Amino acid sequence: MSSPRTLTAASCRRQARLFNLLAIGSTLLSFCLFVLGESIAPAKMPFLPFAMALPPIMLWLAASIFVYAMIAHHPDLRVRHYNKWAGYRYYALVGFLTIFSNDIAQQLGGWVTVLGIAVVALVPWAAWDVIKAGREDWVDVEVGVEQHG
Repeated sequence: MSSPRTLTAASCRRQARLFNLLAIGSTLLSFCLFVLGESIAPAKMPFLPFAMALPPIMLWLAASIFVYAMIAHHPDLRVRHYNKWAGYRYYALVGFLTIFSNDIAQQLGGWVTVLGIAVVALVPWAAWDVIKAGREDWVDVEVGVEQHG
């Protein structure tokens, strides 16, 4: 037997925006911490900005896997769509920067350039998806929950 459960339209909208919002937040936080580290690091501690900027990226990369998996089987196909493309975008950027960041940093102006590329490549596109998801007409979704026993 199953008892129906309702996922509200607001919940669907929130789930569709979640990955993008957290990706934007972690990327901007990392960039801001790097800039702050650049301004306070003494000459003997050139690693400080990088050490300050890396934890938000690492934590969100680990947490994003759980967020992505949580939303991947959502009953509303539009929520899955927004989640899928947010994941593609974020993981492609992180993969690209993992491979090429050292070369970019050495040839194009340092680590601030690497983080700048991340911000420019991710934030506007993810923000557009957040806006687009907010403008959609979301409806409540009925979900049947099976009870075993």
